[in-house]
Amino acid sequence: MPLPRRHILAGGLAALAAPVAAAETGSPAPGGRAVASRPARAMELALAAHAPSTPTGLAISRAGRVFVMMPRFTGKEPTTLGEVLPDGSVKPYPDAATNAFDPGRPQATLFHVPNGIFAADDTLWILDSGIPEGKGAPVQGAAKLLQMDITANRILRVVPLEAGITPTSSLNDLRIEIRADRQRCYITDQGQGEDGAILAVDLATGQVARRLASHASTKSQKGIVKFVEKRPVMLTKGDGPPQHPKGGANGIAISPDGARLYYAPLMSRRLYSVETAGLLDPGVTDAEVAASVKDLGEKGMTGGLTTDSKDRVYLSLQEHDAVGRRDPDGTVTVIASDPRLIWADTFWITPDRWLYISGSQVNRRPEYNDGRDLQEPPYAILRMRIDADPV
Repeated sequence: MPLPRRHILAGGLAALAAPVAAAETGSPAPGGRAVASRPARAMELALAAHAPSTPTGLAISRAGRVFVMMPRFTGKEPTTLGEVLPDGSVKPYPDAATNAFDPGRPQATLFHVPNGIFAADDTLWILDSGIPEGKGAPVQGAAKLLQMDITANRILRVVPLEAGITPTSSLNDLRIEIRADRQRCYITDQGQGEDGAILAVDLATGQVARRLASHASTKSQKGIVKFVEKRPVMLTKGDGPPQHPKGGANGIAISPDGARLYYAPLMSRRLYSVETAGLLDPGVTDAEVAASVKDLGEKGMTGGLTTDSKDRVYLSLQEHDAVGRRDPDGTVTVIASDPRLIWADTFWITPDRWLYISGSQVNRRPEYNDGRDLQEPPYAILRMRIDADPV
């Protein structure tokens, strides 16, 4: 579904001016089963969001309402969940009071929201990691899922995630699966060090299972360097030497039949999948879950992932300001490239086959630039046509 015409900006934003057509390109990295090389398309600017802080998450309703999620990396960010208005401004959603985190009301206020997603009934599911300052142990009771009615602008339900987290958890992304025989949510835990995990949640019972904790497929890869805007992304603090960032399980997507999850650590060039059947079954051991993991090969350095109805995985190629796509046979193709896509992050596919993606500018944050904030709002939300439906 296209955004209402009032959302499409005609011009006047020099920093987000239309780019020169992209040149021919190929796979982001060697090592996959196959590589396709063809001209990568330029993208269309759908919206320029004047977000008050780094917008990593993106979700779009059937009617075209746009929501962004802004994690509290420092605790000073005024808003962690917002709605983008027609003029590009971002208002706290559902209101400022809910965005003012309160340790005394951990399930009624928002602490650190990295992502959200719409279910088929157009209710908005919000992931709150419960971390108010971007690091440290989640506040007791604050890690949660919230189901929101965007018509009435109210919280319908809260699902606690306390049973699935650890003191070093940093929940990052989610997928909702609602079928006749099951109601589930799958969540990546990036962690605050090298170790990550995947959480599976039974939305009918509230059961939470933590799986693949410290498994190689959810761990941050040591010594790897990510390049964005032709510069290495390194943590800098005081007079100390630059440090490699860490990040476990980050992007997540689900196959059209719900049989497999696709996922990847933030600091890794490999894509993985795991069977969903045993994730919530207490009779299935962690070793048996791990045995169903598949290493799907190299896919470049990515943040968010998504899938379409043809079981193709879309890749946010952060080192190339580009969108990649992995076909079921392993072929990886760069399908679009745009210099406005700075730190490509979260995807959204609408029912009328528009693929949206956010450029969050995470690499320009102070912690990667000797304390200087180099972010330049507005933040681009780009889009392109695809030939498949959303999952």
